[in-house]
Amino acid sequence: MPSLMIVGTTSSAGKTLITAAICRILACRGHRVTPFKGQNMSLNAYVTQTGGEMGYAQAIQAWAAKTTPQVSMNPILLKPQGDMTSQVIFNGQIVGQTTAANYYQDYFNRGWQTITSAIDSLIEQYDWLVCEGAGSPAEVNLKHRDLTNMRVAKYLQAPTILVVDIDRGGSFAHVVGTLQLLDPDERELIKGIIINKFRGDKSLLDSGLLWLEEYTQVPVLGVIPWLNLAIPAEDSLDLLERSSRKSQAEINISVIKLPRIANFTDFDPLEAESTVSLKYVSLNQNLGMPDAVILPGSKTTGADLDELYKSGMAKQIEQYLANGGTILGVCAGFQMLGQQLKDPQLAQGNILNQEGLGLLPMSTTFTQEKLTKQRQVISKFLPIAKKVTGYEIHQGISEYSNRDFLMLFEDESLGIVNHQLNVWGTYLHGIFENGTWRRQWLNILRKKKGLVAIETDVPDYSDLREIMLDELANSIEPHLDHRFQSLLTNGN
Repeated sequence: MPSLMIVGTTSSAGKTLITAAICRILACRGHRVTPFKGQNMSLNAYVTQTGGEMGYAQAIQAWAAKTTPQVSMNPILLKPQGDMTSQVIFNGQIVGQTTAANYYQDYFNRGWQTITSAIDSLIEQYDWLVCEGAGSPAEVNLKHRDLTNMRVAKYLQAPTILVVDIDRGGSFAHVVGTLQLLDPDERELIKGIIINKFRGDKSLLDSGLLWLEEYTQVPVLGVIPWLNLAIPAEDSLDLLERSSRKSQAEINISVIKLPRIANFTDFDPLEAESTVSLKYVSLNQNLGMPDAVILPGSKTTGADLDELYKSGMAKQIEQYLANGGTILGVCAGFQMLGQQLKDPQLAQGNILNQEGLGLLPMSTTFTQEKLTKQRQVISKFLPIAKKVTGYEIHQGISEYSNRDFLMLFEDESLGIVNHQLNVWGTYLHGIFENGTWRRQWLNILRKKKGLVAIETDVPDYSDLREIMLDELANSIEPHLDHRFQSLLTNGN
């Protein structure tokens, strides 16, 4: 089966986007192509049609490949939950939790079997496999237990491309060092180098590229320029720098950057709105008076709620609302807006009972079981009743203490808003991907600010994402030379 492996000299080298671009290029050429990442560590998760969890980045890559996301594309997902522990998800389902020190002792053999079974399953369904590695393939202290990089490449005997981020500096040393640290059979699979995130005049780089090819005897297959595309990020580390500030923005929205923020991809559709400026605010920053504040998802609701109180952000939110602000909680953020959080089974940590922010009439009881499923429901509250889609992914059952609220959807468990329309909560991830719902919600903020309403009959974000994925592929393909094109043609 034709296959390609994309590894990087470091994290954030650009493996995810290049993998997505290659998937789209191959799909546009008529191939049945699938992405694959054996093991991903991320708090951005997507729920498949069968209710399984997978990395959201691999869902993006699946859409780039013009196919439906399935857990075989990311058979192992690790979700960090603090204290050096992670929730372990195999084939979309929780199998336990572990520390970093114990993970490979407890899960290595089972993990490799899960990965190879997933690959074999995908080979039966597709005719092209584009694999993404994780971090660096040359971490000498971790290579013996690395499930994601060259072990996968060797299993497939896949031609492997090494991607380096030139923007951070030291890129030649990163490439040479990585190649030097690979074992001979791994080094033999490296068929090319891609220089990523280049700014400036490429002619000034040419002499360096010639030296690099002569020194390593590995061809440089492309130099990708710095691309300013709104493709979802995989890591929360860059969120504070990523905040958008638009000169034409009329609505300012702040997202609280919780210590264990999860599924922040929920807010990409807002970031894509030309009239919205989206800002991520850390707990030690001044909240100010944006037009709306969003409390996002979290892997550990109780621990992050505790941090809200300790940091003083909970007090800032209270003052913000008293001054006329609007707040929306999504998933864990929704739970935090309630009156009480109960954890009798210690499913979230070591806190039995906590006081919530007390802004919505409900309490949440955590359980060991996690609810993961796609949803399609009717929007009940906003002016135009319409089907909206999204997915649930949470632990905990919420119960309302009184009926002093308005339902957002036909299933009241999915979300409510108070009568003043300034405290909103929902369990529905992906709600802002629904174009009409998103615009109607923004129009409530605009009316409050004295602004005219904007058009609500707009496409869903999935349509915009298709355009962005085409743009990604079209931006990268011209910078890949004929030797790379030969790999895509011949598959070896």
